[in-house]
Amino acid sequence: MAVLVIAEHDNATVKGATLNTVTAALACGGDVHLLVAGENAGGAAQAAAQIAGVAKVLHADGAALAHGLAENLAAQVVAIAKDYSHVLFPSTAGGKNVAPRVAALLDVAQISDATKIVSADTFERPIYAGNAIATVQSADAIKVITVRTTGFDAAAASGGSASVDAIPAVADSGLSVFVGSELATSDRPELTAAKIIVSGGRALGSSDKFNEVLTPLADKLGAALGASRAAVDAGYAPNDWQVGQTGKIVAPQLYIAAGISGAIQHLAGMKDSKVIVAINKDPEAPIFSVADYGLEADLFAAVPELVAAL
Repeated sequence: MAVLVIAEHDNATVKGATLNTVTAALACGGDVHLLVAGENAGGAAQAAAQIAGVAKVLHADGAALAHGLAENLAAQVVAIAKDYSHVLFPSTAGGKNVAPRVAALLDVAQISDATKIVSADTFERPIYAGNAIATVQSADAIKVITVRTTGFDAAAASGGSASVDAIPAVADSGLSVFVGSELATSDRPELTAAKIIVSGGRALGSSDKFNEVLTPLADKLGAALGASRAAVDAGYAPNDWQVGQTGKIVAPQLYIAAGISGAIQHLAGMKDSKVIVAINKDPEAPIFSVADYGLEADLFAAVPELVAAL
């Protein structure tokens, strides 16, 4: 049977997390179909059809799907799920909001945060903040899976030639109503999609110091800014910068951790980064255990020197 991927999109384009999820879907075996559900989302459906490896795009267009309300989107997925052996979501805030509803409506177990597809019914996922990997086998007829996107390479966004089939959109469930949204805007790359991330910890001491010390480095590198939970809890950085088990899972090409001790919850969110650079004056800081390059130094001296050298 075919494999269904639930696309994340903005009605015009498909978000990067979907490309990683397509790669996971291809490893499950069978044709990969992509569901694009929204209102006036024809642009996203056409973009989805260009993704390499996708055999068919299902386009559901209706007012009830306009804002991605989890209850309505779950109903849309369930309406077509019987035709698929696997239903895959990116393990993003949106995917984690909808997938459990779909699993419950289908009366199957959900497999969360899959990092490897071993076979069509066997998957690997991290447990204990990534300190152990569980191998999970499912006998469910339909396997509902959220995919940790950092575990899979992104499929090519072009080169495909899938057909686009319109399908009926579900009616509004009446269970929730879209009231409004407040979107954070930034000139910097989005944290989970950034190739370079500069993160700061509690050692920075204040939000003023956080910006004063780390912003010039991020500007030089064209990087996104991140923070440890301790720095966010202390008010040095906004919540959407938090990297870690209770924040965002990232895997950039370069991750620079300044003044971050490396608590297990933080390491769980960034240890898959390709190159990790740690700056900390404590030689026993756990961050050095995962760093490719470690600098035992005062960040207030080392970071400005690095900026000057760049």
